[in-house]
Amino acid sequence: MTVNNMTSDTKNLIIRRAEQADLPEIVALDEKVSGTDEKNDYLLKLYERYQSRRPDERFFYIAEHSGPDGEKIVGFVIGEIRAWEFGSEPCGWIFAISIDHDVRESGTGTALLEHLEKSFRDAGIYRLRTMVSRKNQLLMSFFRSHGMMAGPYIQLEKGLT
Repeated sequence: MTVNNMTSDTKNLIIRRAEQADLPEIVALDEKVSGTDEKNDYLLKLYERYQSRRPDERFFYIAEHSGPDGEKIVGFVIGEIRAWEFGSEPCGWIFAISIDHDVRESGTGTALLEHLEKSFRDAGIYRLRTMVSRKNQLLMSFFRSHGMMAGPYIQLEKGLT
């Protein structure tokens, strides 16, 4: 699906579901953005899980830029409809969003987020949630700029020895 509300920086951007053949490029992009390969297996297993069942509730989208050198994946977003955890109504969750450093501030992240939001609305979901590390000011600023704020739940944790 081509995104219609493109800025001049994203006029050649296509948002579509990730495919098996995209996985090496997705993994390479995540390594580039995060600086680690620790999530490689996680991303591969997540893709398999998302393709195997409930495609109307699980979404793994890529942003692909079409240019003179061909197509290049420049971002991805992963989300899922989750129901009734901790007494909450069904809502959309964002598990990951990653944008190539070379296209940040081009509207790519916004295009991916808006595409995911539309998928949730089309499924009858009207609430969006995610978790962000307090140290990740870039991601926190991105989500806040799109109207997200602290929700009604508090994350608790305990180290296990």
